[in-house]
Amino acid sequence: QVQLVESGGGFVQAGGSLKLSCVASGRTFSPYAMGWFRQIPGEEREYVARISWIGGSPYYAEHVKGRFTISRDNAKNTLYLQMDNLIPEDTAIYYCAARQRPGGAYHDTRLYDYWGQGTQVTVSS
Repeated sequence: QVQLVESGGGFVQAGGSLKLSCVASGRTFSPYAMGWFRQIPGEEREYVARISWIGGSPYYAEHVKGRFTISRDNAKNTLYLQMDNLIPEDTAIYYCAARQRPGGAYHDTRLYDYWGQGTQVTVSS
């Protein structure tokens, strides 16, 4: 069983930065891709960014493009999300997720096999 644990969330003023981390543990971890999603209570989980575990380019949702950077450290089984120029609309619980197989839309939450517990990000105006 794979476990994903996020950290790095917190409270920041608009224009500030945060860096989220997601550490994977458990059986041999070699996903096809990993992603970051976010969710506001009462709303659907929203795609933020994804990256292939081996090679490939990162992809971003339009509303974070140019402000967020997704990266990974395969040796450490760790996924990152650098968030710059944060705005209040970025306030949400952020989740990392891993999928084992290719195919389908990369923003489709149903295609991800493992999820972390989430970390809260709050951006004040």
